[in-house]
Amino acid sequence: MPRSLPYPLGVTLVEGGANVAVYSETASEVLFCAFDGDEEQRTPLRHRTGYVWHGFVPDVAVGTRYGLRVDGPWDPEQGLRHNVHKLLLDPHALAISGGYTFDQRLFGHDMNAPTERDDSDSAAAMPRCVVVDRDFDWGDDRAPRTPLEETIVYETHVKGFTKRLPGIPEHLQGTYAGLARPEAIQHLVDLGVTAVELLPVHQFVQDSTLADKGLSNYWGYNTIGFLAPNGAYSSAGDTGEQVAEFKSLVKALHAAGLEVILDVVYNHTAEGNHMGPTLSFKGIDNGAYYRLVDDQKDAYYDTTGTGNSLNTLHPAALGLIMDSLRYWVQEMHVDGFRFDLATTLTRQGAEVGLRSAFLDLTLQDPVLAPVKLIAEPWDTAGYQVGEFPAEWSEWNGKFRDDVRAFWAGGDSLLGTTSQRVLGSPDVYQVSRRSPLCSVNFVTAHDGFTLADLTAYAEKHNEANGEDNKDGESNNTSFNCGVEGPTDDQEVNALRLRQRKNLLATLLLSTGVPMLLGGDELGRTQGGNNNAYCQDNEISWYDWSAVDTDLLEFTRRLTALRRAQPALRPPWYRYGPEEHAEDTVVIKRSDDQEFTDADWDDPEARTITFVLEHEGADAFALLLNSAENGVEFQVPAAPNREWELEVSSDPEQRVEGEVTTLIVRDASFTLLRSRA
Repeated sequence: MPRSLPYPLGVTLVEGGANVAVYSETASEVLFCAFDGDEEQRTPLRHRTGYVWHGFVPDVAVGTRYGLRVDGPWDPEQGLRHNVHKLLLDPHALAISGGYTFDQRLFGHDMNAPTERDDSDSAAAMPRCVVVDRDFDWGDDRAPRTPLEETIVYETHVKGFTKRLPGIPEHLQGTYAGLARPEAIQHLVDLGVTAVELLPVHQFVQDSTLADKGLSNYWGYNTIGFLAPNGAYSSAGDTGEQVAEFKSLVKALHAAGLEVILDVVYNHTAEGNHMGPTLSFKGIDNGAYYRLVDDQKDAYYDTTGTGNSLNTLHPAALGLIMDSLRYWVQEMHVDGFRFDLATTLTRQGAEVGLRSAFLDLTLQDPVLAPVKLIAEPWDTAGYQVGEFPAEWSEWNGKFRDDVRAFWAGGDSLLGTTSQRVLGSPDVYQVSRRSPLCSVNFVTAHDGFTLADLTAYAEKHNEANGEDNKDGESNNTSFNCGVEGPTDDQEVNALRLRQRKNLLATLLLSTGVPMLLGGDELGRTQGGNNNAYCQDNEISWYDWSAVDTDLLEFTRRLTALRRAQPALRPPWYRYGPEEHAEDTVVIKRSDDQEFTDADWDDPEARTITFVLEHEGADAFALLLNSAENGVEFQVPAAPNREWELEVSSDPEQRVEGEVTTLIVRDASFTLLRSRA
């Protein structure tokens, strides 16, 4: 019999069977449970090195379905929730097959007496882990490694993007294989984006609360398997086939020059609080994997709003996160990660810190060094925009808020808007961080789509079954005079201008732009700004109702950004007197310098940016968020005479030498001076 080892954790195939290793400080016994149908064969892991239980299990092979059972003390007041009657998922499982039956069997405690252990067996109500074939023909796959200054991120959903996309066979709709189809990839290539950011594809749990309402978890922020791709997105099956299918998706996207960024949810799991089910971590080592309240260990410390927070103060939880990140880079070939509620991961005690163990580990890891690391820099208890390390980028919520407010006609916003257009130096430059630390966005999955942002003043989330009480109420949205769809041509024309204004500000600003998938199509969710539970036509892209004008406009802007270095500087712009490669001149609409009083003027709604890159074409960006047209005195052209490049005003014209130009209400104009 081969000698067993305490590493790597999980199941590792060896000659004649598998080496199995599981971390638990508090267990008294760990059992590997192999299943042939409903028949269960239990093998105790008889060796313990440190806190890792390990053993050789014969006859384990590719396709073996298994789970774990962990015996030990049941004492919730001390944070101990072992229950050998509950089948548990391996934290390091590479594939998970099947679903859940949400009844008493899934809960380690008696649902009517939470401190009492429940001894009903959960195996029949639980999915199974699956041993997978890790071999894959990657061929000549190479990571694109697109520089941040050239990156344009496209946030999308595997199922939502492909479910109704013409040309995709029905059995591939909503799957990894569907997203790998030429029809899907061609849209992304033609759009001009460089990276696809996928909403969670880690294995997640469909909870009973939504199922009881006839709904389901669409977004997937309910992870249970951090190394397992979600089986529901596989066209070939969930008994290991999902792994190869996901790899094939990455290979196809790479072949088209597109990077793959995963939205990852390491801040919490699907097990919830003390009233939640026992599916994995709770029953293996509750206190190692979850943060517990110091003086009340039967309760969970929660800064995620989900009932629990992963314990990044403990090496077991940190090790799992790092093992997962390295696995997705090395074996699945992904190019980066967007960390949901990343602030929770940085907490040392109750405080957040740039020198947290989690951040230190990511920064020193050579596997993660070449990939993109993007933080959602907040959680329910803290807001950290501008506070992550220089090697990270962040979702810049200030860009979203200020740009929305500017185009909504808000007061006293020229100063903050100019900061956002120039890469938010007020946020990042003070700590010598690059503007590429700023991932700029105006819309994202959690909120209004671009079309709805300009068509609804209020959220309309009735379909979620929560009496329209869920979702953000303060959206800085504007319906342009009518709530929802209308046949009013003037209202629709204004809405289209505003959508173009927002897209142009996003794609012409310094930083890393992120486009919400479907915004280029004019996608609507009917005013639902929290469609997390809408796995249906509310969320799926409607490819039969594409706004072709908006799509072509977006393609034009992405192509312009990628071609023109003046529109994507890697560092902050300076005045021409400083002789920097990238320069900016900021003027009032009368071509005069701004005074302090101008910046503070609550009525000011216009601004001009002259953007230059040494030896390249220069651009003048004229913004007018006022309710009336404004005559701009156009600054002198740095090179050849100004010509019209693009505008949200379809009637805008430029002829001959330009000294003045009327920019109509709620519109922008971009002029080009060719080198």
